[in-house]
Amino acid sequence: MDPCPFVRLTVESLALKLPVATKPAPVSGVHPSTTPCFCKIRFHVFPSQTALLPLCSSDSPSPETTTSAAGFHLGPAALKRLSGKPVALRVSVYSGSMGRTCGVSGAKLLGRVTVSVDLAGAMSRPATFHGGWQRLGKKQREPEHKPSARLHLVVRTEPDPRFVFQFGGEPECSPVVFQIQENIRQPVFSCKFSADRNCRSRSLPSDFTNKPSRWRRTLKSVRDRHGRERKGWMIMIHDLSGSPVAAASMITPFVPSPGSDRVSRSNPGAWLILRPNGASVSSWKPWGRLEAWRERGSEDGLGYKFALVTENGPVSGIPIAEGTLNVKKGGQFCIDYKVMKDHGLSARLPGKGFVMGSTVEGEGKMSKPVVQVGAQHVTCMADAALFIALSAAIDLSMDACQLFSQKLRKELYHHEEHVS
Repeated sequence: MDPCPFVRLTVESLALKLPVATKPAPVSGVHPSTTPCFCKIRFHVFPSQTALLPLCSSDSPSPETTTSAAGFHLGPAALKRLSGKPVALRVSVYSGSMGRTCGVSGAKLLGRVTVSVDLAGAMSRPATFHGGWQRLGKKQREPEHKPSARLHLVVRTEPDPRFVFQFGGEPECSPVVFQIQENIRQPVFSCKFSADRNCRSRSLPSDFTNKPSRWRRTLKSVRDRHGRERKGWMIMIHDLSGSPVAAASMITPFVPSPGSDRVSRSNPGAWLILRPNGASVSSWKPWGRLEAWRERGSEDGLGYKFALVTENGPVSGIPIAEGTLNVKKGGQFCIDYKVMKDHGLSARLPGKGFVMGSTVEGEGKMSKPVVQVGAQHVTCMADAALFIALSAAIDLSMDACQLFSQKLRKELYHHEEHVS
């Protein structure tokens, strides 16, 4: 099947030039040039995005310092809905703090600019809708001779086709994975989840409850010790012929930090994402390493870091994604070449742009991850399988990082945890 059409709308090269103050600022006020400036970008019904604005001292064609927004990703439904008519992209520029104090924003609106975006043909070729400086004003018709702030920005689109997959069930339930294109769902992979059983106790005798209490105490201590570590989980990805094409293997147990019931950032659990090493199905080669932990803060978060494995081994990987997912609401695990670059992360993947995204549900919610993979990063279905395995690993990490004072769902139990 062919990839699904996607288009990336990028707003970049953002910079701000303020007019020279002609009189001193009021005693109670602060001139915008001495305070931070930022902008809010709105496009149709998509969530607005916020970006800091560096100040520029000249109207040079290429400002010396610029910044970029995260961009908007338009899928098949949005493209079908918006194609054929210009859509306004609005950029509102503010000075002051982005936060709110006592529910009131401390930011002051400096002005707005609007760029018309026509998505006709966007799926087949790149297009630039604005590149350079634009006058900033609160009113639509201000005198041209009046000093005004100017915003530098580049607004462009580029085709960004992606393969879209969805797990038919929760990863720990060994589901089928479907490829999706519009209303067509075609099975392409199957998953097999397993948990390490090497540490399980021997089968208990039927009359265990009649044995001396010291026996029960001994077995309970063994169960508690193993219950304080989550280890040995593995999910294997098979193609339709039944051959294994990728795997995610938990190589570092998820254990609570001393005196706590949570996995800490200082001692995270870790997964290896594996691909077959040649034709042998019993030999595997590491491709990536995923670490995960439980963040503290006003809102609980699942922290993660993903790195590509080099020839020097898993420890010396190339970090390409790092972030936090809300434990209650879930979120989107994403690998994006542009975001990597903006955050100073190295990227040694073929091609550029969007790499991979996967939905992650919040703790305790049913999860059927939807995985998007940039078409330029898939030369064969085995390439896509690696991202499927990675998606399963980040989804299972939400369970692995669950507080140890809480009970895991039955599909993830080790044998001894069933004993009561």
